[in-house]
Amino acid sequence: MSPTTDAAASHEVEAAETEAATKNLVFVAAERLFALHGFQNVSVRDITAAAGVNLASVNYHFGSKDALLFEIFKRRTAELNRERAKMLHEANDRNAGDPPLREILAALLTPPLRWLAPDHERRISLQFLIRARSEGTDEIRNVLKTDVSHLRRFSDALLKARPDLSPEDVYWRLHFTLGMLHNNRFAEFDRLNVLSEGQTSESDVMALLGRMLEFAEAGFLA
Repeated sequence: MSPTTDAAASHEVEAAETEAATKNLVFVAAERLFALHGFQNVSVRDITAAAGVNLASVNYHFGSKDALLFEIFKRRTAELNRERAKMLHEANDRNAGDPPLREILAALLTPPLRWLAPDHERRISLQFLIRARSEGTDEIRNVLKTDVSHLRRFSDALLKARPDLSPEDVYWRLHFTLGMLHNNRFAEFDRLNVLSEGQTSESDVMALLGRMLEFAEAGFLA
């Protein structure tokens, strides 16, 4: 390979690395801004200013602000659901394919609760996903409404764990468990703290997880 060819190849590699770095800067800045300020309150200019990149970077790398939103949503939900699937797979392995009810529920609830921890690197991602449920684009809302692939493995496991319940009851109880999870928005924690006159705090994530597991398990055993 000639020196000219080597130089051209090196330049292409550097250009690709620069583009990837710029795309990631935009992604991270947008996720944080959307999570903290809401989808409608953040402009493309806000994102590129926070990322320290050219104003055209959002459209160049993602196509539009809405497409960027959807990319963040897809990547973070996929990551969260991989953690859930891994925990459920491990529970299956530990129990010869027949995990107890509590371990199934733990696989469902533990990953998002871990992300909630103040020192967790994905805390801002969880804030983003919480906002996505109420402020998301039509594309995000459609996925939330119709994509149940990540839940199917849990409903199947729960149906197997509670064969004495009708399938209808299992699906409803899973729905109520998810409702408990989705209600753990930061504003709701603040309201609960006011209601309890300071007796409750979400800062102890493992204690919160324990309470949620006790509640969910009791619901499935009732």
